[in-house]
Amino acid sequence: MTVMDSKAKLSKRNKEGYYIVKPVNSIKEMLKAAKDEAGDWDAYQYRIPDDPENGIRHITYKEFYETTENLGAALTDMGLGNAHIACLGDNSYPWIVAYLTVLKSAGVFVPIDRELPADDILRIVNDSDSTAIFCGRRFEQMILDNRDRLPAIKYVISLDAEENTDDMYSMTALIERGRSFDRTEYDSLKSDENGLKMLVYTSGTTGIAKGVMLSEHNLVSGVYYGLQVSQPLSKGLSVLPYNHTYESVCDILVSIHKHSTLCINDSLKAVVKNLQLFKPDYIYLVPAFLELFYSNIMRTLKKQGKDKLVFSMIEKSNKLRKVGIDMRKVFFGKITESFGGNLKKIVCGGAPIRPEIGKFFGDIGIWVIGGYGITECSPLVSVNDESANDYNTVGRRLPCLEWKVDAPNDEGIGEICVKGDVVMLGYYKQPEKTAEVIQDGWFRTGDYGFITPEDWLVITGRKKNIIVLTNGKNIYPEEIEGYIMQIDYVIEAVVRGVKNDHGQETHLMAEVYLDGEHEKQDVLRDIQKKLSVLPGYKTVSTVEIRKEPFAKTTSNKIKRTY
Repeated sequence: MTVMDSKAKLSKRNKEGYYIVKPVNSIKEMLKAAKDEAGDWDAYQYRIPDDPENGIRHITYKEFYETTENLGAALTDMGLGNAHIACLGDNSYPWIVAYLTVLKSAGVFVPIDRELPADDILRIVNDSDSTAIFCGRRFEQMILDNRDRLPAIKYVISLDAEENTDDMYSMTALIERGRSFDRTEYDSLKSDENGLKMLVYTSGTTGIAKGVMLSEHNLVSGVYYGLQVSQPLSKGLSVLPYNHTYESVCDILVSIHKHSTLCINDSLKAVVKNLQLFKPDYIYLVPAFLELFYSNIMRTLKKQGKDKLVFSMIEKSNKLRKVGIDMRKVFFGKITESFGGNLKKIVCGGAPIRPEIGKFFGDIGIWVIGGYGITECSPLVSVNDESANDYNTVGRRLPCLEWKVDAPNDEGIGEICVKGDVVMLGYYKQPEKTAEVIQDGWFRTGDYGFITPEDWLVITGRKKNIIVLTNGKNIYPEEIEGYIMQIDYVIEAVVRGVKNDHGQETHLMAEVYLDGEHEKQDVLRDIQKKLSVLPGYKTVSTVEIRKEPFAKTTSNKIKRTY
């Protein structure tokens, strides 16, 4: 059975406006509480491979807990109770089993980005000091072919194989084997709450990926304090890559503490199909997904000649809501039905949300809750909540954090620095790199922004992306790109400074990827019209039209190669 709506209500709030959340001291304690308090509820649902159209596998919290216990007992018997264990695979239920099993042990979990080239994967496995690796089916042969380059790896464990082979263990077989073992040793394993628990390698967009060291206290704090600001509902669709902390902590671990049901999306191409199959009431996304959903809706409405009608209905609906009458489900049911019909909340992180998109979804009855985080902060720093949602900000800080703006300019914009329970231990085996970003306990995020008088955060851009014009003005390209993206035929945009013969940036240009064919002069005119509300020094003088989309990082962010 799944979590009933009556069990999934948002928690009560304290006088400071934060949700009241049950304290938790460890991952082991958190999962045991879910088993004891919600044992018969569904923890996970996923499509059965043999019946992908309609067949859904249901895993209760009790069944999930027992599976981690059996696997944990087997791994402990193999001498892996306190080992560094890597995991490489597509999003799947077995991936989550491996994840929680290792987190409950005294070992260290090392999630690896499945989109990395083979050489980078091998380097990370070695750098992380892993002695075992879980791997999905499509990675098995690559790992086995390179065993000579992985001298520390003692065990390769398949997430998908049903049986052991001569050179590889099966996780399924290990779970079955563990049923006959005494669990006492595994259950007695305990980590130092302030020691290394999860080693997450960054995407490496600015060079070789660094290993971010997160403790169990970091992870538990991210869950506990994050839930005080914003909460999931009863049933979510799990879409984003599990190796990213946004998904593995903010979705997977948070859903366990909240006792929600998490439905596993098996393919990015199947997101809309799975929304309709599982009918979740919440989902975690990055802005790129939200942009895609929005553009598809707009394209369909315009094709049907209904765009003006919908926006007039939004205006009418908003007037009715002001007097306590909510007709959004009636007015916009056909639009929201494409998301399964039950979707009430989209939590969006990774980059700021375009306010007009957040407002549109809110107007048709789906909350868009924007937040801000970074892997080095486990990963959550701030998030909006349902009672005070501001699409122009990334919300308010977690109660365990302090924050400040370092060296603000005349507009109050400077580098965001944070201090508190979710800040990482440092970079693995890189004390010099750690010292560059953690100073007197303050973590320098590399993101620029300002804090509002209400103590909410606004992000303006990345420090490394700032354009400094010859007139001394600092330009945050992300701000200008946000305006350009409001043009309905612009799919992607990057703004950069144009340099003169002396290497000085004198003016701005935009490089855009478009939907359909458009004349350059028309595109420049539309861009300049959008930017007319900004100061003159923020205008774009030239434009380049791309024939192909921009290259992306594994987290779907545009690579800025200039």
